[in-house]
Amino acid sequence: MSEVFTVEEVNLMCIFDTSGRATLIRQLSAAVPDYGEQGLAEITESVIDRLSDMSDDDFCALELNPEYEEHDGEQEV
Repeated sequence: MSEVFTVEEVNLMCIFDTSGRATLIRQLSAAVPDYGEQGLAEITESVIDRLSDMSDDDFCALELNPEYEEHDGEQEV
């Protein structure tokens, strides 16, 4: 599988329902108009494009686990 997502992109996807590629694409697409920040909208559109181009099998192989930064032994969400 050639699609590699950044930590930020994975964390973005994990906010939504990742049980299926089509569901995730629908939810991401619905959220874009609500974003006040252009950068976030652009990242979301890029993720949608790459998800649209991949197969369901490739999507199922993705490890969609959010990553958290740790500071002084505590996790920051």
